[in-house]
Amino acid sequence: MKAHLLYRNEDLDWKRALQAAAAREAIRTGRWHRGEDFDQQAGLPWNEKALAEDLALETLFKAMAQGDDCVFEMARRVILSGIRGDIETIQYRQNVLQDCLNHPAVVRDLYAAAVEALERRRERRLGVLAKYPSHVLNDSIELMGKFHHSLEKLRRVADSHAEDFVSEGWTEFFTMLKRDLSADYLVDVASHLKQLKFCSESLLLSAALGKANKGRDYVLHQAPYSRWAWLRSILPQKARAYSFWLDPRDEAGTRALSELRDRGISLVAAALGQSADHVGNFFGMLQAELAFYVGCLNLHEQLTQKGEPVCFPTPAAAGERRQSFRGLYDVGLTLSVDRRVVGNDANADEKDLVMITGANTGGKSTFLRSVGIAQLMMQCGMFVPADAFSSSLCDGLFTHYKREEDTGMESGKFDEELSRMSDIVDHVKRHSMVLFNESFAATNEREGSEIARQIITALLDSGVSALCVTHLYELAHGFYERSSGNVLFLRAGREADGARTFKLMEGEPLQTSYGEDVYTEVFHNA
Repeated sequence: MKAHLLYRNEDLDWKRALQAAAAREAIRTGRWHRGEDFDQQAGLPWNEKALAEDLALETLFKAMAQGDDCVFEMARRVILSGIRGDIETIQYRQNVLQDCLNHPAVVRDLYAAAVEALERRRERRLGVLAKYPSHVLNDSIELMGKFHHSLEKLRRVADSHAEDFVSEGWTEFFTMLKRDLSADYLVDVASHLKQLKFCSESLLLSAALGKANKGRDYVLHQAPYSRWAWLRSILPQKARAYSFWLDPRDEAGTRALSELRDRGISLVAAALGQSADHVGNFFGMLQAELAFYVGCLNLHEQLTQKGEPVCFPTPAAAGERRQSFRGLYDVGLTLSVDRRVVGNDANADEKDLVMITGANTGGKSTFLRSVGIAQLMMQCGMFVPADAFSSSLCDGLFTHYKREEDTGMESGKFDEELSRMSDIVDHVKRHSMVLFNESFAATNEREGSEIARQIITALLDSGVSALCVTHLYELAHGFYERSSGNVLFLRAGREADGARTFKLMEGEPLQTSYGEDVYTEVFHNA
């Protein structure tokens, strides 16, 4: 059985995601041991830490998780790995998510059923007993009994709500449940478990004699059952076969009989153990995939309760040079404040570069962050924080932000900026997107402007798009003078009295960043 709610014909690497979630929970609860080795960055983009820091993604992940480590880890992995998505997968997930938004209670019930089933499996503690078939059989019978209860829950949900879901992913999922978890199948499972439990207590085995009179071809038979068996057990019976009884103190005989028992049930124990693992893996996959959609539901509820708009974006193929939006806002910012935040409009279709200048504290960095987060959310199949959003897919998203100097730096700030830029160049591909925020401001304006100009020009010539927030007037004005129509120039808004509007508008770069406004505000208030 496959969930296939994130990919149409592809399996999610759910085991790695659940391992990362378990490691996160262990660290959070103080149960993590230094000897345990698990790489939480495995399977993520090489620049995952830079993206998370520069775009403030931790706020987004926590809002989606609402304290659930599995939801946090799945949100983190799907959003950051979605940069490799394609339009068909994006639309497939959008349709699945729309069904989730229409029926959130059903989705949460399914997620709770998967979590409950896996909690029961975590209680399984065979350890060294895993080498004994009798223990494996008894444990698997108990576990499958618990799984049977969870499978019945899934089937009831499918019977009650399958007709309400219209997306391809959900339709296939409920069809699979009805096909593989039919009423007859569930009855047969319950019957077999009952018989196996009886057999584990009273075995009927057959075997043949092999070379040197050693046993071979052990077969476990279904024990004959009669409702009068209890009466025969207390009345004297005439033996119908050769029989023997072990003395309670015969340890060697008990050990030999136990070995015969294990040989007889080994194949059945192995088969039932594999079945339990198969069903457990299905619930693991289901929990992981549903965790992402539960995170989307959590985020959607928080945004709509604040009155913030959301929309399903329109993705375009890489290379179509599309990027336009209306009412785009920083989701991390609105999750951190009580009030609604200002959204921005822009049309950068057919543009390779967006150059953003203007007043200090005017919302330039916030705008840049909103574009990066929306691109990630679109490419993983989510809704985005905007009234409308459309963008071409990019083959990689990279951030080059100004860093504050700290004791961990092995060289100066400017050398560190160049080193990070070199790493980006090593990984950038055609149709990638790079976000620059106050890059190369660690040196003088002339040198910083020239270095930035050469790097940005080379990236644009290679088919890479870029958004650049800068106070380097020579850099911005130089692109303005040489622009051939492939650059959009935005400027942070400022009222005549110095008040910030936090709205960006098209406009020529100005030579001042209005630092005097900040100086006046700080020292006047002091």
